[in-house]
This record gives sequence, C-alpha cells and structure tokens, in this order.
Amino acid sequence: MADTKKTANAAEGMPDEEKLYDLAELFKVFGDSTRIRMLYALLEGELCVGDIAGALRLTQTACSHQLRVLKNNKLVRARREGKTVYYSLSDGHVRSILEIGMEHVEE
Repeated sequence: MADTKKTANAAEGMPDEEKLYDLAELFKVFGDSTRIRMLYALLEGELCVGDIAGALRLTQTACSHQLRVLKNNKLVRARREGKTVYYSLSDGHVRSILEIGMEHVEE
C-alpha cells in the first residue's frame, strides 16, 4: 500500500507538465552522438562550421543542420563575423551537463 505522506510529498515537488516536457525535449537533443561530439569540440572554444565539420569528419551541410538543432535548444550560440558564423557553448550549464554526464558514464 502506498505511503500517502510520501506520495503527497512527491506530487507536491513535481514541476508542472510544461516544464517536464521541455526537460524531456532537452534530453532528446543529448540523445545524438554527433551533437554530443559537437558540444565536446566547442568545450575548447568557439569554432566555425568548417572547423567543426573538419574535426568531426562531417559535411558542412550536416554540421549546419545539427548546429541549428543545438542553437534552437539554447545549447550553443552563434556570432557572425563577416560571412563566417562562429559557434560556442551558450553557457556554463552546457559544460556542467557534459561533465556530470561523463562522470556518471565513467562510474
């Protein structure tokens, strides 16, 4: 039989459904190893599409598509300099997610 106090505490601490949906969507983005590799490449600093594509052995088109997904999910930001667009991690949270995830995997 369920403990009503524990059940009530669990329900009370639950974020609203919209926030949970957004969190699930964020984790879906991390479900693609190519995007993870891109984020790891950007740990070292900002890179242009050509640099990322070269490092990961991707076409620039495939790279741009994945960067768009990362940007739409606020994991990377873009800065234009002339015709070149440079990408970097959007903030320290992205670095933390990668570091904590890797710690978990390596346990």
